[in-house]
Amino acid sequence: MRNTSSRHIAPVALTGLVLIGCQGKPSVEPATLVLNKGRIVTVDDKKPEAQALAARGDTIVAVGTNEEIAGHIGASTRVIDLGGRLAIPGFIEGHGHFTGVGQARIILNLMNVKNWDEIVGMVKEAAAKAPPGQWILGRGWHQDKWDRRPEPAVEAFPVHTSLSQASPNNPVMLEHASGHATFANAKAMELAGVTRTTPNPPGGEILRDKGGAATGLFRETGSDLLEAAYAKARQGMKPEEREAEVRRQVQLADEEVVSKGITSFQDAGSSFETIDVFKKVASEGKLGVRLWVMIRDSNEKMATQLAPYRLVDGYDKHLTIRAIKHTLDGALGSRGAWLLEPYSDLPTSTGLETTPVSTVKETAKLAMANGYQLCVHAIGDRANRETLNLFEEAFKANPDKKDVRWRIEHAQHLNAADIPRFGQLGVIASMQGIHCTSDAVFVPARLGAKRSEEGAYVWQKLMKSGAIVSNGTDAPVEDVNPIASFYATVTRRLKDGSTFYPEQRMSRAEALKSYTYNAAFAAFEEGSKGSLSPGKLADVTVLSKDIMTVPEEEIGSARVDYTIVGGKVAHERK
Repeated sequence: MRNTSSRHIAPVALTGLVLIGCQGKPSVEPATLVLNKGRIVTVDDKKPEAQALAARGDTIVAVGTNEEIAGHIGASTRVIDLGGRLAIPGFIEGHGHFTGVGQARIILNLMNVKNWDEIVGMVKEAAAKAPPGQWILGRGWHQDKWDRRPEPAVEAFPVHTSLSQASPNNPVMLEHASGHATFANAKAMELAGVTRTTPNPPGGEILRDKGGAATGLFRETGSDLLEAAYAKARQGMKPEEREAEVRRQVQLADEEVVSKGITSFQDAGSSFETIDVFKKVASEGKLGVRLWVMIRDSNEKMATQLAPYRLVDGYDKHLTIRAIKHTLDGALGSRGAWLLEPYSDLPTSTGLETTPVSTVKETAKLAMANGYQLCVHAIGDRANRETLNLFEEAFKANPDKKDVRWRIEHAQHLNAADIPRFGQLGVIASMQGIHCTSDAVFVPARLGAKRSEEGAYVWQKLMKSGAIVSNGTDAPVEDVNPIASFYATVTRRLKDGSTFYPEQRMSRAEALKSYTYNAAFAAFEEGSKGSLSPGKLADVTVLSKDIMTVPEEEIGSARVDYTIVGGKVAHERK
């Protein structure tokens, strides 16, 4: 999509201020920040590249050559000599879990473990330090990425015996990398009241061995049984203690995302209570990144709270609340994605409908009535079709509501017949480049060759349909690092050097746009973000290497030298 929202207004006209120099020649009011002597890729079709830019306050006032921008430098202007480095619009994380990023830095990090035995060892060490009864939490494991299969195993998942022996007195809850399954030890299952006769909850599953005993693996809403037990253990916490916990998560997340060049973060689902903490932190000026939040709560609460909570560019443009999140299915890795046909490696299952479609239909009515975007998590082809049907029905019922920009979060595995519908309906495909290469090791096994080729991470097919595709990481499912996701988007290359249906790769220009302008468009923010254009926010990322031109193998070694939010340096690499 051509960026038609940017206008190259002369800096004098933009500010309305003209100073008369000692020679009687007019000059503009000095900028507060100037970046010069670099390569600036603007993502603005009207001026794709420049050498320098000037910002006054939080706004870009001019973009041009070094000579053109020199006139904006005054005695108090901060000048950053780029020394030939690349400056781009600040990365926009198009789908992540903000407090989850912070929490991942507090609990056991299982993202890079090599096998189940390593996890058991980590839990045993944690249990030795914890008082009896204290819950041990972890996240990030993925059975398809281990160097060996656990023994014994059910569906390639371990059983809890060794974990229970490592931590007999402390309940253990370890979240799958996808966030769509949880593994528990015997103590946690005991506290959750799980027995041989416990039924599977709607939209979830307790994985059992041939004898009917729970293995410790809980899929989708099955994890709610464990979460309820954990919540019960925390009932004695005071409100101020809960708030302090969320504040710490926010602080840690903010530090991490800003250090990785992210200037805006689209939070994929927080409760009203968590949003209240976001508001407090933002009101104190302690939120470095710009946060755009999807509400994730019950329809009953939303019916009364959507209107008063709606907020656009609040707290010095650092907090926006104008979207709703629902989850219609699970993840492919845990076999929770909802499919039209059974899994190739588990013919008895088509995945799970984690939220009734009828519930999401009621949410759609609330979204339309209150001017909210509806964002639905759909990974499997059945979940995507159901979501597109639901959206189409809502659009037809509200013909007066134009350009609503409802989104499908992930849109990973599509039936060929549904791909054109994204463009036809104007549905945003909010996708994550890094998921493609991370999941490619098991996608063919789950879907088979035909379904994988037709509809797995089909970025080019979606863009050809006219759909807007935005980018991100789904952190903490993946590292929030946008450079790694950019690399995956332009190469689709796996660790072993193979490529996953490379014809669906984006060009580097397309990939950068997906992480900047498209992500802004997906949030109704293209008027102020997504390109380096006069009149837009001075949100800029400066990289140590030019990811637009260096050989592909060097992209991953690029580092964030500066993250600039609103014309102020929020991060500087030392």
